[in-house]
Amino acid sequence: MAFFSKLKDRLFKSSSKLEQGLDAIVEDGGVEEAVTAAQPAPVIPQPDPEPQPVPELPDTPELPEPQPVDPTPAPMPPEAPQPVDPAPPAETGTGRGLLGRLFARPGGATVVRRTLDDDMLEQLEELLIAADMGVDTALRVTANMAEGRIGRKLSTQEIKELLAQEITRIMEPVARPMPLYPKRPQVVLVVGVNGSGKTTTIGKLASQFKAAGKKVVIAAGDTFRAAAVEQLQVWGDRAGVPVLTAPEGSDPASLAFDAMTRAGADGADLLLIDTAGRLQNRADLMEELAKIVRVIRKKDDTAPHNTLLVLDATTGQNAISQVETFQKLADVSGLVMTKLDGTAKGGILVSLADRFGLPIHAIGVGEQIDDLAPFDPQDFAAALTGLDTQA
Repeated sequence: MAFFSKLKDRLFKSSSKLEQGLDAIVEDGGVEEAVTAAQPAPVIPQPDPEPQPVPELPDTPELPEPQPVDPTPAPMPPEAPQPVDPAPPAETGTGRGLLGRLFARPGGATVVRRTLDDDMLEQLEELLIAADMGVDTALRVTANMAEGRIGRKLSTQEIKELLAQEITRIMEPVARPMPLYPKRPQVVLVVGVNGSGKTTTIGKLASQFKAAGKKVVIAAGDTFRAAAVEQLQVWGDRAGVPVLTAPEGSDPASLAFDAMTRAGADGADLLLIDTAGRLQNRADLMEELAKIVRVIRKKDDTAPHNTLLVLDATTGQNAISQVETFQKLADVSGLVMTKLDGTAKGGILVSLADRFGLPIHAIGVGEQIDDLAPFDPQDFAAALTGLDTQA
């Protein structure tokens, strides 16, 4: 999957940080062990089958027929064993080549394993907390990893597999695409703080929905930032989607109301409404967002049908307070996480999923149109832990 390889490459900061931490934890008190379990049994029997062609016993009944020429075949029996003797050594060398060389090399086939105990669990917890997974989530994950495994020796690879399983288990219930409804226009309000990537996300979503055959309209509700309006217009032109604007400093709620009227008249399937970036501590701006919702509901009391909160992964644990605030003000229905390529602490997404259980519709790892994709929990867990999944 193309996006998975891109995700894995761009989550390198997170995965390498976790991987380095796991390596350090396992090596601290770990023991290097030789991997010899599979070596002796399968390799040695292979030469034995070749001497079996020496059942020349069935051939001997044929010899009695030409008995008069008996003196001539007499030298032949010594020649028959000859090909059998030299052949095994040559074939044994090639047949055992890979495994033979691997196990013959001192220290070549070894792995460091450490016994899972309380000290190791504490170190794992600290590592996950440092990766922004949050205290509660880190404790829950490590407890599940330890269940039935205390006293067992584990390698870094085995720990990564267990960690990826636990992350996947947390993320699977929230990995859901943005729901589409028969209601037209379906109003999607996009909220988030300054710099979270709202404008870019709206442009990418519009382009992707348009490519899927939906009729889309964008409303540039961030009327205080000319750059945001221009950016949306660029995306709108690229996707062939109309962008409705208002003069700078206009009332965003009024623009949202007019955009609903226009989208309805045009028979649009989706209306994506951008909003100004709001800081949670700015009560006036937050009140303005609440006003947009009130005005929208005057036209359609079921709107907005989706309220997407766009979060910047680089903000770490601040994302939790953002979710709490926006949930109160705008009844957030789903999350989009951007800039996962810019952080060494991708665990914040796991923390959000575990704490709030809000649907995660998409994640972004770059600026290109295909850098926003539906959230896949298994791919994310593998990329975050640095797990090599080649099947």
